[in-house]
Amino acid sequence: MLLTTLVFVLATVLSIALHVRGRTSGRAEGPACPRCRAVLTAGARSCERCGLPLQTMELVQAPEVDEASVADGDAPLRALVRSDQCVGCGACVAACPEVGAITMRDKLALVDPARCKGHGECSTACPVGAITMGRGAAENRMRVPWVDAGFQTSVPGLYIVGELGGRGLIKNAVNEGTIAIEHVTHSLAGVGGSPGARPAYDVVIVGSGPAGLSAGLAALRAGLRYVVLEQGTLADTVRKYPRHKLLLAEPTSIPLYGDLWIADGSKESLLRIWESVVTRAGLDVHTGQRVERIERDDALFIVHTTSGGSYHARRVVLAMGRRGTPRQLGVPGEELEKVVYDIVEMEDFAGRRVLVVGGGDSAVESVIGLARQAGTTVTLSYRGDAFARIKDRNRDKLDAAVAAGRVEVLLRSQVREIHAEVVALDCDGMPRLLPNDDVVVRIGGDAPIALLERIGVRFVTKALASGGEVANAS
Repeated sequence: MLLTTLVFVLATVLSIALHVRGRTSGRAEGPACPRCRAVLTAGARSCERCGLPLQTMELVQAPEVDEASVADGDAPLRALVRSDQCVGCGACVAACPEVGAITMRDKLALVDPARCKGHGECSTACPVGAITMGRGAAENRMRVPWVDAGFQTSVPGLYIVGELGGRGLIKNAVNEGTIAIEHVTHSLAGVGGSPGARPAYDVVIVGSGPAGLSAGLAALRAGLRYVVLEQGTLADTVRKYPRHKLLLAEPTSIPLYGDLWIADGSKESLLRIWESVVTRAGLDVHTGQRVERIERDDALFIVHTTSGGSYHARRVVLAMGRRGTPRQLGVPGEELEKVVYDIVEMEDFAGRRVLVVGGGDSAVESVIGLARQAGTTVTLSYRGDAFARIKDRNRDKLDAAVAAGRVEVLLRSQVREIHAEVVALDCDGMPRLLPNDDVVVRIGGDAPIALLERIGVRFVTKALASGGEVANAS
C-alpha cells in the first residue's frame, strides 16, 4: 500500500513539474517531426531541429481513405481549394458570380461555404487545377503514389517527387527533391560497391524540372555518383509554359529547402538563372533521354530509355510531370516558342489571337477560359465532326461562348503548318490561313502511371483538407 501511494505521489509531482515547465517556457508542444521525430512547437512552419518544411509533408501525412466511399450526397456542392496548388492569380474571384463567395488572402483563394452556391465557375477558371467541386467534408480526394517521409515509394529504393507525386508548386518540388536525396544518401551509407563488375550510379534522377534539378544539386553536394535524365531539354516542364509566363510566388508559408534558387519572375528569367546554376555547378544532365521502362536486377535498378540506352543505379528518383509526355501535332513550325501544351495563366493571352487544338475537356476548358480574357480572339480546331467526349457542362459553356461571338469552332479541321504570324489549316478539305499569335495544343499525352504500375508502385487515395476555406463572417 505504501509503495502504491509513493508511486502515485511521484507521478503527480512529475506531472506538475512538466506542466509548470511548459507554462514557464511558453512553448506549446505540437506533434513530432515526420523525419527526425523531434517534438514540434505548435504552429511551427518547419522543424527546429532538422529544418524540414512541414507543409512539404502535408500530402504525405494526409489520411488514406476508402476509394469506394463517397461524400454526403445530400450536402450542397461547393468549391474546395488546394492550398498547396493555389498560385494566387485571382482568376477564380473574377469568375465567381456570387459576391464574396471566394476571396484572396495572402495570395491564397479562400471559400466562404455559406456564400458558395456550387456553380463551378471558379473550378473552370482556375489555370492550375487547384479548385475542385465536392460535397460533405471539406476535403479533396487524390489518387497518388504512396510515399514515406523520405518520398520513397512502396518499391524500396524508388522515390517519387514533384508533380508526379501530386504536388504542383515549384517550391514544394524543390524541397521534395532535396529531401529525397538526403534519404538516398542516408540509405546508402555503408553500402559496398556495385555487384559484380558492372559500374552503377548511386542514383538516377528522371526529369529536369524543379524537383529533378533540386535532387541533382543535392546529389552533387552529397558526393553521390548520379545522373539526371531528361526526355526533352533542360527544365522542359517550365520551358513549355507560355512565353513570359509570370511565375507567381507560392504561399509564403513554404520555406525553400535546397540549392535551387527561385523567386517571382518570368519564365525566361527563371530559366536563365537555373541554367546558370546548372552550368556553374557542372550538373550532369543527359537530355533527349525518355525513360520507357524500369526493371530490377538484384540490388540494382535498370533504367531503359527510348534511345536504346540503359542506366544501372542503386536508387531511382522519379521527378517527371504528372501529365507525362504531351502528344504533338508533328507539323512544320511546332518547334516555335508560340506553341505551348498547357496553360498556367489565362491572362497571359489577353488581347492575343489564340488557336486551341483538340476535342476533349482540356481543350474546351482552355477555350472557355481564354474567351474570358479581354480582347482575346479564340479559335478551336478539332478534326472530328462533333465533340462527343466532353462533359455536358463544358458543352453548354462552349455553345454559349460561340453564340456570343467569343469563340470560333472549326470542325473537321487539321493544322498543316505553323508560322510566326499565321497558321495554315485544312478546313473540311479547303485551305485556310488563320492570323495567329499563340497555338495551344491540348490533344492528350502519355501519362507515366502505367510505368509506375509496371514497377509495382502502390497507389492510394488520400483526403487532403481544403486549406482555402474561411469561416462565415455573418
